[in-house]
Amino acid sequence: MAADGFAPLAFTPEVEALTLPLWEKVKNHVTPMEWRLQAPLIAEINRLKREKNAVILAHNYMTPEIFHGVGDYVGDSLGLAKEAAKSDAAIIVQAGVHFMAETSKILSPEKRVLIPDLRAGCSLASSITGEDVRLIKARFPGLPVVTYVNTTADVKAETDVCCTSANAVQVVEHVAREWGVDRVILIPDEFLARNVARQTDVKIIAWQGRCEVHERFNAQDILDLKAAYPGAEILAHPECPAEVLEVSDFAGSTAAMNDYVLSRKPRQVVLITECSMADNVAVDAKDTEFVRPCNLCPHMKRISLQNIYEALLHEQFEVTVDPAVAERARLAVQRMIDLPPPAVPARYDLVKARHHVDVELI
Repeated sequence: MAADGFAPLAFTPEVEALTLPLWEKVKNHVTPMEWRLQAPLIAEINRLKREKNAVILAHNYMTPEIFHGVGDYVGDSLGLAKEAAKSDAAIIVQAGVHFMAETSKILSPEKRVLIPDLRAGCSLASSITGEDVRLIKARFPGLPVVTYVNTTADVKAETDVCCTSANAVQVVEHVAREWGVDRVILIPDEFLARNVARQTDVKIIAWQGRCEVHERFNAQDILDLKAAYPGAEILAHPECPAEVLEVSDFAGSTAAMNDYVLSRKPRQVVLITECSMADNVAVDAKDTEFVRPCNLCPHMKRISLQNIYEALLHEQFEVTVDPAVAERARLAVQRMIDLPPPAVPARYDLVKARHHVDVELI
């Protein structure tokens, strides 16, 4: 019996055979000792999914055994929710954080949405509330509110249009045209807002929310990496401070980073984002060496194979959203979904990124 009270599942020859294709995929990123513990859980989770008509949404920041071992849909939070909405599954298990599970419920109200650990929160999502947004709208009447999808349902419900890091510039410019204004409220990520401001002529009003993973990077970190690894290409996420983008080689969303590595096949690369992203991209980018300046998200790391298994087995920790809130939040998300997608995952123009542009901080 393990210390947590659960008897470990056995690594039998049958389990070994069932999981062999997955082991071949992740064996450079998971040790054989770890795999003997992980493989029985992976086999049982995949069996339970079939039995219960369930799917698992695995975010880019999940560890490889989750991302590649049990994830049915993998990617960024909005992409996961959209894919789940298209499926005929009865149960969604969100291998991610709480706001992602809410977004899945908003887009799939008829499905049961489970999260393996209810404590899996987000520093950025918790930086703002629906009441905060109502006060912002009262202070700036008539200005459109664009809200990052990394927010709670009650914040989305007070929003005009949602955005992702991939389409934030596009959404800001769209609502400015539609509303006939030259200023847009972009919340809650301060650094995303500052980076968007450098890409557009639309003036940005921003909130002081931050992702605790991305805010830890600074320009000196990047310069030190360039000195230590002169051949490496540095790819930064736009939730990082603007000074990081100024000295990076590329900036874009997790989808854009993934696309960059797989299409360009750099010899050596650094992903300035959550650490597990590099592990997951590396599985498919076998010719690229990944340098890992590891900043782990403690909230994402609350999700494990063990608690995914328990969530499915007991159908526990269901995430619900008040139907009235969900209806309003769905409208904001749908307005974004209805925008024409970019031909390729959006990147941030690094020439523009090096020009200072003020935002109005609330």
